[in-house]
Amino acid sequence: MSEQWDLDADVVIAGTGGAGLAAAIEARRAGATVLMLDCDESFGGASVISGGGCFMVNTPLQAQHGIEDSIEAAYEDWLAWGGDTVDREWARVYIERSRPDLYDWFEAMGVRWTKLKRQEGNRVLRWHQSPGGGREVTTTLYDEARRLGVTRWLWRTAADELIMADGRVAGLAAHDLDSGATLTIRARAVVMATGGFMSDEAMVYRHNPRLRGVPILLAAGSHATGSGHCLIERAGGLLTHMDAMWIYAYGTPDYRDPAGKRGILVREIRGSVWVNAQGRRFHNEGRQGPATATPALLAQSPPRAWAILDGPMIDGLELAHPSFRSGVTPDRALVRAYLEASPFVHFAPTLPALAEAMRVPAETFVDTIERYNTAIREGRSHDPDQQKPLAGMRPLDAPPFVAITFMPTTRKNLGGVKTTLRCEVVRPGGAPIPGLYAAGELAGMAGGHINGARGLEGTMLGPAIFSGRVAGQWAARAAVSQ
Repeated sequence: MSEQWDLDADVVIAGTGGAGLAAAIEARRAGATVLMLDCDESFGGASVISGGGCFMVNTPLQAQHGIEDSIEAAYEDWLAWGGDTVDREWARVYIERSRPDLYDWFEAMGVRWTKLKRQEGNRVLRWHQSPGGGREVTTTLYDEARRLGVTRWLWRTAADELIMADGRVAGLAAHDLDSGATLTIRARAVVMATGGFMSDEAMVYRHNPRLRGVPILLAAGSHATGSGHCLIERAGGLLTHMDAMWIYAYGTPDYRDPAGKRGILVREIRGSVWVNAQGRRFHNEGRQGPATATPALLAQSPPRAWAILDGPMIDGLELAHPSFRSGVTPDRALVRAYLEASPFVHFAPTLPALAEAMRVPAETFVDTIERYNTAIREGRSHDPDQQKPLAGMRPLDAPPFVAITFMPTTRKNLGGVKTTLRCEVVRPGGAPIPGLYAAGELAGMAGGHINGARGLEGTMLGPAIFSGRVAGQWAARAAVSQ
């Protein structure tokens, strides 16, 4: 029989990614005692492996770049991109609060937003990033939570069931993943921020039958297995829009995974060219988001591709995983070593030799790359084959030439646990479950489906942290009022 522990706190938070950490900060600032638990051995969840980009409107950084933006314009773009299933209330609140509740809030904790990037679906640049990306953002949240007095962290601990008493949530039953010890954690409010389900292949296929039979890689957080969704559903909570998923085209197999299931996203490759198994380009590589690039990739036979780079491009490439950073700075030596060791990456001194390594028709492949290079040398505004904008692009002509395998790669679920604007979990009839709150990817980033069918980039991490703040504030209010 395993050992049993009994603990208590005003607010218990399951999950220490961006949403859970933001909830902890707000709960402590409201005077609540906080206890954190996580399946992992350290903080971060999916946030720490993200690019760290947040969709924000009317910011000082936009003003510095001469960008005129507005709440109305951002809201219009959001609705046009996400479609009829956008949660309009949540989207509007997030857009209106993104400047004070994210941009200014993080700057007060020492984060400096320094980079703007154009992303699909936006009429102006709204994707903001700090130099250290997701690592810096998440570390800042963790340090702030500890500074405020969040001292109880239960690592390698999984939430099993919600404890009910007098019609409200009164705590969590959990267990230690290493010792097997069971825990009863009494609480006045529980915030669930356990992340998504995109690392559970069976759950992905079950909720999105269109993907059945398609080989996919898993690149969400390693503990994003949907455990929180199942727990809340057992407690009577409503799940919504579970088929809405964000699957990237630029993931490469992680050769270090013995199961052969995990992938790593390859970033900062705007100048690359993508070819299919027939050695031909099939997509405008300037549009790499899941709404456009992933459908194009899935239409190929087989549904995979090669990203073609040359020597100078390798130095700017990033792999979206903390193990390839030294602190918050990309470790170029580690990235290069990984690429050279991967059987899914090929280096060659010439384009014909690269085609041979890729096992694609050499004549077709070389002609494809040369047509692209010629368009750049001739000064064309767009390439003739895929209409990719060529401003700032350089020919792929400096060896070594590199080919990186790309496959459809899971990252985020856009649906999840349905909540009120206070992040209260609701039952199928719409009534809140007293004492229970959900935030982050577990709640489809915020509310259950803030993005609808498609998300503008930066509308995952930003709303996840924002909803964590909201959940922490209201959970603390509910806890201290008892």
